[in-house]
Order: sequence, then C-alpha cells, then structure tokens
Amino acid sequence: MTEKRAFVCQECGYVHPQWLGKCPNCGNWGTMVEESPSFKKVKPREQVRSYILQGEDFEEQRIRTSFEEFNRVLGGGIVEGSVILLGGAPGMGKSTLVLQILDDLASQGVKVLYCSSEESIKQIRSKLKRLGGRSSGFLGLSTSYVDDLIEEFKSHKPKVIVLDSLQASSVREIASPSGSIVQVREVTSRLIKLAKGEEVAVIIIGHITKEGIIAGPKLIEHLVDVVLYFEQRQDSPFRILRAVKNRFGSTNEIGVFEMTEKGLREVKNPSEIFLAERPHGVPGSVVMPAIEGTRPLLVEVQALVAPSYGSWRRTAMGIDYNRLLLLVGIIEKRMGLDLSHRDVFVNVVGGLWIEEPAVDLAVITAIASSHLDKVFPPDTVVFGEVGLAGEVRSVLYAKERLEEAKRLGFKKAIIPRTNFKSLKREMELFGIREIREILSFLEREDLRS
Repeated sequence: MTEKRAFVCQECGYVHPQWLGKCPNCGNWGTMVEESPSFKKVKPREQVRSYILQGEDFEEQRIRTSFEEFNRVLGGGIVEGSVILLGGAPGMGKSTLVLQILDDLASQGVKVLYCSSEESIKQIRSKLKRLGGRSSGFLGLSTSYVDDLIEEFKSHKPKVIVLDSLQASSVREIASPSGSIVQVREVTSRLIKLAKGEEVAVIIIGHITKEGIIAGPKLIEHLVDVVLYFEQRQDSPFRILRAVKNRFGSTNEIGVFEMTEKGLREVKNPSEIFLAERPHGVPGSVVMPAIEGTRPLLVEVQALVAPSYGSWRRTAMGIDYNRLLLLVGIIEKRMGLDLSHRDVFVNVVGGLWIEEPAVDLAVITAIASSHLDKVFPPDTVVFGEVGLAGEVRSVLYAKERLEEAKRLGFKKAIIPRTNFKSLKREMELFGIREIREILSFLEREDLRS
C-alpha cells in the first residue's frame, strides 16, 4: 500500500495533502515541507481514576533556587512536575542560565540532569568550569534523542531535567528531521508525559524565529505549563527574563540579570544600577519610574535638541519612533516650542525599552529641558500619559512608582492630576492637568536647590 504523505507548515503546523507556496493558515511563504506520518501501535488501555478536588489542603511542591530573580518570575520556584519552555535569541545566555541554576540546585543536594543535543560532554564540562561550577553531583548527557534522555532518567531519577534544545532533538521512530513540526510535537509530548507521570520538573530550551517567537507550532506553548522569554535590548549587558504564560503564578513579573565574564549575575536593585552614572546639572535628563510587569524601575530618559543643518532628524532609542514623532507634534502645538529646525534625539539609558504610555510626560519634559537649556530638578521624578490635546492622563501603579522613587531618595514627583487626588502625600507631589505646566517647573529656581 502506498504511504500517504502530507505537507506541514513549519511555522504554524497547518497540514495539507498537496504542496502550497503560501500557507493558508499563517500566510507565510515557502514554509510547507513534506513529511511522512508516523503510525504507532495502539497501546492497551491503562487504568485511570478520578479524584475529589475539594476537601483536602493541597500545596504545590516547589524547588527554590538561590536565584531570587528566577524564583520571582516562576511565582516562588520550580513546581515539581511542571514543564517550562525557555526561549531566546542565539547568544542570549539561555544555556548559561540553566547551567547556573542546575549547578546551584545540585549544590543543595537536588539531583539534576542536563541533556544537550548540541554540545559534547567535554564542552559542557568546559562551560560549567568557566561558570564556576560548585557541585560534583551534576549529571550530564549528550544526545539528540529524547528516548535516551528518558532512559537516563529511569536510571538516576533526578528531580529536575533540562533539554537543550527542543529543535535539535528527535524521536527515533519518526523519519522526519530534527526541528520538524512532527518531531517538535512528539518530543514535547513525551517530556510532558514524563513530567506529569514521574513528578519531575522539565525545562526545555527552545530557539526563536526572526519574528521573536519560539520556533515550532503554537500548540507547543499551549501544552507546557510555563513559557519564559530571555530578552536583551540592543547592546545592553542586561537580560530580562519574563513569563508570557504561567499556570502557577503571575505573568506580570520580570527578572533582571547582567551578563559578566563568569556568567549571569542577578540584578536585585536594577533602579540603582540604571541611575548610577546619571549626570547632574545637565539639561535634558529626567528620571521616570517605569513599570516592568508589576515591578517599578527607575530609568533615566535623556533628550538632546540641537540645531539642524539641512532636513531635521528624529531619533528614538528605547521608545517607539512613531511615539516620539507624535510627542514632538504635541510639544510644538500645545507648548508653543518650535522644533521645526531642530534635531531631536531621545534615549532611555541602560538599553531598556519602555512601551507603556506613562513615559510620555518624561519624554516631553526632557525635550523641553534640552530645548530651553534649563536643568530639570534632580530630586524629582515624572510620569504620565499625554493625549493629543496636551492633557496629562492618569496611569496605573502610581503608588508603586512613588514608593520606588522615595526608596532611592527622590523627594518630589510631577504626576497626573487624577492620580494626585488618590495618593497619600508621602512625597512632595505636583499634580498637573496639561503639559504646558511643565514650563513653570523648568523656570522655578527653588525646585533645583
């Protein structure tokens, strides 16, 4: 009998009996690849039972690491029996992160197993030595077959397993190459079955596409318990770990790490680092309490307004370029400042990327400060969304922003008038309704003392 074949989209997993140049499901071109289906023998039905869900106290068993930033993102540690998918660009430090975490757990007496599909045992040992590995109870395995990993688990029964990486691993019974939709799906399914059946925590490292999402069918992210992304903004030494899915905790937390010669180091007080080299007495420098997840971070927003020789330029680093163009238009119309013959450069120091609209007022203040050559009060923070009419709108987490600013020694804050009404006066607060009021703060000498 002729074996039926199918064409599978390598981006979304769509299956079609004939080759197509464009995937009808996701719209990508040239992603349909021929794959042969794998037929499996039907296993005898296993006995299953149901359980009463209420009436008994149940507490998730978590494995805590010494990396509090990592624990924070997961909601308090690694849950036993959970499957975590960790994605990130090449060179981001995914393998470095998990090796340091496994070494830390092994030093606590937790049995761990690291399986690499891309590196030899000699390479793993070398990397672990460079990272200052402390534990001798670290199990390593070099294979591209997930079946070997499962057999190794049966021999040693570790509490935490890492597979590095998903796209380079495969199952022997399936003829498709590693990284194909069929292989990725089957490898993930087998690891999920192992995790749930044996109460072992599994961390799977995945590659990401040029669009910034984990390679493979979207189904994979639905199957696992936690999806983490390890990110870096531009050439910043800082890495941000964030959860986009977490069945055991919030997705509103981030962890901040710094890449050093000896691996990743936790940044427990990122606000202090981002402001450590802030210049004093220089126009165009403003501090803004940003929110990453639910975590307040104080960042410096810098602006430089300079004469334009020819056509003007607008450059944005750390904020959306189109947002900058919009804010420049608002400044000219609502504040009466002429920037038509000026170049405007805006930068968020530290390589951070601020997406929330609360940065609007800080950007406008920094631009006005540079244009007028007036130093903004160094002990004052600014935040607020700005509308096209020049009105200053309220933002979320105002209390948390001010608490972080106060903790780092700031005494004053310029905030939306709406937020001003609902906050306790633990700092000297100035509530404003429109951006024109910023000009008066730049003129007041008493605020700069």
